[in-house]
Amino acid sequence: METSAEGAAEAHGSDTAAAVGDGVAVTAAGVEVVGAEAVGTAAGAGVAVVARAPASLSPSRASDFMQCPLLYRFRVIDRLPEKPSEAATRGTLVHAVLERLFDAPAAERTAPRAKSLIPGQWDRLRESRPEVVELFAEDPEGERLARWLGEAERLVERWFALEDPTRLEPAERELFVEAELDSGLRLRGIIDRVDVAPTGEVRIVDYKTGKAPRPEYAEGALFQMKFYALVVWRLKNVVPRRLQLVYLGSGDVLTYDPVLADLERVERKLLALWEAIRLATETGEWRPRPTKLCGWCDHQAHCPEFGGTPPPYPLEVGAAEAGGAAQGRMGPD
Repeated sequence: METSAEGAAEAHGSDTAAAVGDGVAVTAAGVEVVGAEAVGTAAGAGVAVVARAPASLSPSRASDFMQCPLLYRFRVIDRLPEKPSEAATRGTLVHAVLERLFDAPAAERTAPRAKSLIPGQWDRLRESRPEVVELFAEDPEGERLARWLGEAERLVERWFALEDPTRLEPAERELFVEAELDSGLRLRGIIDRVDVAPTGEVRIVDYKTGKAPRPEYAEGALFQMKFYALVVWRLKNVVPRRLQLVYLGSGDVLTYDPVLADLERVERKLLALWEAIRLATETGEWRPRPTKLCGWCDHQAHCPEFGGTPPPYPLEVGAAEAGGAAQGRMGPD
């Protein structure tokens, strides 16, 4: 899932601090210094935080770096603020509804019940992420909000044409996973759903609220799933039997049955990617990579491709570890 779960994956496991992401941490008492490199201001909120080199890799941050190294820097190191979007927030809401539906007995997992969960989950989302209220600040009559919630209802209802929840008993929902490779590189993320057959075969399922990609782009769409499969293999020594992407926006289901060679290739790719991140962290050279996606980027004001200037680099150049160990962690736990 690529909604708010990304931040949760990066923050998971901390009892005393709320992680702001790879590189910074803020405790209830203030700023926690955790082997940091520099001090900056978090997400435009005026909160002093400590910047450090990235310490782990998730599917979304890996995709960020492949899309544009400078975007990775803005999100992971600089922690520049990004406005909530209707599409991403709707995705978070729909994911929450589909997760909670499985709390009900199998016979009660119906479309009307699922849709009835939407108002309550929307209230919970606004409480946990107050910034999403900004989406409808200029909607005094609530018309846009009503249309938006109606779109969420349609996505939830479409799911019932793709899967039958009365016949599913997920082994895990919104499962945080983390594994450390032999190189020391730590991989982490959150899997929407894990199904385990009576024979022990594992299926990893991810919900997408957008439309399925064209066939020529299917490999890119499967990258996230192969990432999760690699983590599961490293944790359990089990290659998942099936990877399944459920596209609620178009009503398509994309499946792929991985083999061990697939996961080994993904691991090599991630190690090469992490080495490139290490070098960029050490040198401070995060180059923009212009694509058609630039039109949707929140950081054009800071991007040289649009006449902007990046903020001062908050890490000491040359501070990243060198040698073999640098292929793994660059920052402390």
